[in-house]
Amino acid sequence: MSDAKVSEGKGRDFLRQIIDRDLKTEKYGSVITRFPPEPNGYLHIGHAKSICINFGIANDYPKAKCHLRMDDSDPAKENYEYVESIKKDVKWLGFDWGDNLFFASDYFEKLYEYAEFLIKKDKAYVCSLCEEEIRKYRGTVTQSGKHSPYRDRPVEENLDLFRRMKAGEFKDGEHVLRAKIDMSSSNMKMRDPLLYRIRHAEHYRQGDKWCIYPLYDFTHGLSDYIEGVTHSICTLEFENNRELYDWILDECEIKEPRPHQYEFARLNVNYNVVSKRKLLDLVENNYVSGWDDPRMPTLSGMRRRGITPEAVRNFCESVGIAKANSIVDMAQFEHYIRDDLNRKVPRALAVLEPLKIIIENYPEKQEEFIKASYYPHDVPVEGSRDIPFSREIFIDRDDFMENPPKGYYRLCPGGEVRLRHAYIIKCEKVIKDPTGEIKELRCTYDPVTKSGADTSGKKIKGTIHWVSANHAENVEVKLYDRLFNVEFPETIEQGFNKDSLKIISNAYVEPAVAGSAPGSRFQFERLGYFYLDPVEYRQSKAVFNRIVTLRDSWSRAAKQELSPEKKLEKEVLQKPSEKVEFDISELATDIRKKFNRYNQDLEIHREEALTIARDENLSSLFEQTIAIYDNPKVIAGFISTEIARKLKEKAPEKFSVSSKDLAELVKLIDKEVISVKIAKEVLASVLKGQGSPAEIVEKQGLKQINDPAELEPVVERVIFNNPENVAEYKSGKTKLFGFFAGQVMKETNGRANPELLNKLLNKKLS
Repeated sequence: MSDAKVSEGKGRDFLRQIIDRDLKTEKYGSVITRFPPEPNGYLHIGHAKSICINFGIANDYPKAKCHLRMDDSDPAKENYEYVESIKKDVKWLGFDWGDNLFFASDYFEKLYEYAEFLIKKDKAYVCSLCEEEIRKYRGTVTQSGKHSPYRDRPVEENLDLFRRMKAGEFKDGEHVLRAKIDMSSSNMKMRDPLLYRIRHAEHYRQGDKWCIYPLYDFTHGLSDYIEGVTHSICTLEFENNRELYDWILDECEIKEPRPHQYEFARLNVNYNVVSKRKLLDLVENNYVSGWDDPRMPTLSGMRRRGITPEAVRNFCESVGIAKANSIVDMAQFEHYIRDDLNRKVPRALAVLEPLKIIIENYPEKQEEFIKASYYPHDVPVEGSRDIPFSREIFIDRDDFMENPPKGYYRLCPGGEVRLRHAYIIKCEKVIKDPTGEIKELRCTYDPVTKSGADTSGKKIKGTIHWVSANHAENVEVKLYDRLFNVEFPETIEQGFNKDSLKIISNAYVEPAVAGSAPGSRFQFERLGYFYLDPVEYRQSKAVFNRIVTLRDSWSRAAKQELSPEKKLEKEVLQKPSEKVEFDISELATDIRKKFNRYNQDLEIHREEALTIARDENLSSLFEQTIAIYDNPKVIAGFISTEIARKLKEKAPEKFSVSSKDLAELVKLIDKEVISVKIAKEVLASVLKGQGSPAEIVEKQGLKQINDPAELEPVVERVIFNNPENVAEYKSGKTKLFGFFAGQVMKETNGRANPELLNKLLNKKLS
């Protein structure tokens, strides 16, 4: 019996369920996973999820290991710089491979032997077609490929040519080694894929020993086997490669126990690009200062910005392990950054755009030190500092307005505000320079209004931050923002955020910050979280990077910029099933108050507002739900239709749906994880007690397919399997478009994003 036992108390995602099963049946005695990056670029946020999964699984099981393997079979793009950066990033995330660092290039000799073995079995052949001819012979998704004219070369001739390829007798591209599989396969990966190519280039580890190099698909599975990997965990774009992975192991006669490939959804975050090619373009075309530019989605960029590894790990855990790709909102990542920093970094005062204030009734040579805590009361960390206060202080220019609108609570002529941790001041006079620009303010302070000892009885709504002009340290601040201002940039030029970096060279921080060690983090009150950049640290002036703002300023803007399709979906959700005629004056006072609030303040449809206001159960559920998730319109739409209908079917005391579940369900719709139609199915399962909405979506695989890379193969398969309908469609019977859409929806169990589906079908059918 195996002495391995599964972890306890962990969430049982589908990968761990597979591993539990394999250990229980003694398929393997222990677990070995691997993280196999190609050392041709720096790791990014997408890699972080894979690192956390593979190393996380190894940490969960006794005797388990996770290998770090460099899949370095392309000499033209790989080098030691990338190897070292990968190692540094994995360790920064908190994982250690121990003695299990491997390189695919160390297996070149063994891989070559496997290649000869396939040739001798007549399962591989040397093909002399050029690259363009190979592409043409491969066919399309709707048309089978053609056999290469070199496919039937005798085994001995293939062996001779392959050995001469290895000896360096041929030029790049003159010959390739291909697997002999099936040129009519619906899986394009199985149409005699390339296994080896000639490349006269020096390898960063092997030098000029080799001039032929194995391709990734040939290297991957065999490297897993050589290392004893049990569970080869890949992202979904490699799903079609699994058939080839198994074919290579089968034909190389690899016996059990052997590795098996499993796929999970990759981590896609909006307002980002994670293509290595695009990231390299950003660097090489000077959009950013390098791979570790704090705006980059690379792990080195995040580290340089000041993001903590704990925040990255917590974010990856929150995303979960799913089988369907989806887009994660950048705001969710930023939430975990704030959540982690809020509990561990000290508070301090800083002024970015200084405006001088002279407090005229404060003694000229007097100064005092105000005791303030480094941490808020709800953070279990102790520590305080002394903030100097004097006659001259700086405030942020944004905290003063000469002609303020109604409801403005910061400083204005004749107005009063409280200085954070200090006194209430009143603006008496505005001093301007000859150009009319405000030069400084003259104020007075009330000495009995000191924070913690205020005896004035004044109620002041506005509180602003400040620093003492005579004591503050001059620093440089870099305000970093999202690299792109569109959710899904197709090119770098499209949506590149020119305001993603703003440099402020004349900022000031309180003295307690000035002497901090490089790498220190602070929350500058009211401004955000900041990091003392150790790379740009210099004695003359410290440089602080803004890690993240205190609040999400993008979500509200994003809600205002919904696509027409998303707006239509929300309108359908919010549209009442029946029009209800009513006279507001006839409503009871308490119901009328609710109705007015829902209809006027929250802008909910009249019919929906009435339905909810009239029913105590519905209004109570509505109030509790919007307190958890702030989207009253969508919540009202669901409650006034689906919930109200369910209540009619059941007695209220037998009806149970929690505000937490409903809020979670609406959030899944908002984030486009599921469609409205699927949300109704999920609600039905929730009411049956089958779990929370997120659990049901995960268990039943109901996530909406928003990734073209996942949906495109299904579209291609449907088109490939219906050649007659394709021909009729192209002859003018365009109504068949609905047939193809229906078939894709059927294959995806209704999970295909309709907008994306229509776009792909139009593209493929044209």
